[in-house]
Amino acid sequence: MKRDPLAECTGFDWDEDNLDKNWETRGVPFWECEEVFLNRPLMVRPDDQHSRSERRYYALGRTEAGRLLFVAFTIRRKLIRPISARDMTMKERRAYEFYSKKDSEIQ
Repeated sequence: MKRDPLAECTGFDWDEDNLDKNWETRGVPFWECEEVFLNRPLMVRPDDQHSRSERRYYALGRTEAGRLLFVAFTIRRKLIRPISARDMTMKERRAYEFYSKKDSEIQ
């Protein structure tokens, strides 16, 4: 069974530039990005294409308001470090809906 990369995470670590960049370019405030990690279902996958100097991941999840977001992130010292956040594409929405359905059948 694969290890959950978020299992030992204890919080968030924001780069000052990314804190505002996601809001200014994508309309995603930092707090809404964090909500994705606190809600279920949460789909987390490795982002091998962008993992050059450090291990990167992406998450597909839902905010408290029901907004579906894609969040690229890394983990440093047990902290989730979001890199970018945006609304899911249609393809990502379908993958998340499929994952959500399978996740609910397991529980």
